[in-house]
Amino acid sequence: MDELNWGVLDLDYAQEAERIAARLREATARTLHKRGLVVAISGGVDSSVCAALAVKALGVERVYTLILPERDSADASADNAHILAEHLGVRAETFDIAPALAAIGCYRARDEAVRRVLPEYADDWRMKIAIAGGLDGRINHFNLIAQAPDGTLHEKPLGLSEYLQIVAATSFKQRLRKTLEYYHADRLNYAVVGTPNRLEYDQGFFVKNGDGSADIKPIAHLYKTQVYGMARYLALPECVATAAPTTDTYSLAQGQDEFYFALPWQSMDLALWALEQQLPSARLAHALDISPAAAEAVYADIQNKRRSTRYLHQAPILLDEGMGAAAP
Repeated sequence: MDELNWGVLDLDYAQEAERIAARLREATARTLHKRGLVVAISGGVDSSVCAALAVKALGVERVYTLILPERDSADASADNAHILAEHLGVRAETFDIAPALAAIGCYRARDEAVRRVLPEYADDWRMKIAIAGGLDGRINHFNLIAQAPDGTLHEKPLGLSEYLQIVAATSFKQRLRKTLEYYHADRLNYAVVGTPNRLEYDQGFFVKNGDGSADIKPIAHLYKTQVYGMARYLALPECVATAAPTTDTYSLAQGQDEFYFALPWQSMDLALWALEQQLPSARLAHALDISPAAAEAVYADIQNKRRSTRYLHQAPILLDEGMGAAAP
């Protein structure tokens, strides 16, 4: 029996980059009938690779990038996005979305829910939410983690209503960003690029009508490991080619695995691949050096997330089944 390892995710990056670029050109012009592409760049590897592939496909003149920070964004995110835009030579505009988020009630609604759990929480505190349970084979639940100005950490279990309100409020961020992307896409007669990788797309790690909305998603078939490989092949700046995956949504630093996935992204990539190949969980356990029970729990968690987030991928339900597809 061959040993399971990350070599199964190896790609011919030169060939794949050419294939994606060709498909982007064809889809933009012939399917979408658009003149160019809009990409919101966060300073992370996914959006950076998407922007670079868009440039490879259409040239710098037909790629427009947006940098969209807000109150809780890390300073390094916008800095890295500017470095990327300069490296690629693309047009880049920055819009601080914090005033609009404040006006719509994003921060107020979030903090209101936080204070129901932790009454002493104040404006000068920082916070995030963290997932637990999936790796142990239990039902996933979330904890609130808040840090006082003196550095003291407080961790409290989140009730369902507080969790839902915090997520609903912070989802304003992704939805407002997408509103700006589509404004500029409409203004320029461009298409909007979505930036999820395979793990995020498969597991529903996106906001419906937020970062989940797009006209084309060029890397949704690439595992995160492969996105990093593509970044290296495309010779992107080190700061984005090695950027650790973060949500960049909460004021406390937060990794994606802490917020959503059962394992760090490298291990999740291999777990998702192994499950898709229908490999026994015992082989995954050996590869990741975890217990067979933990490997089985990871498989179950992947499948549970697929079920619970299936609606995110669905088009609106039409009640009249006799309605045909829109004319091309």
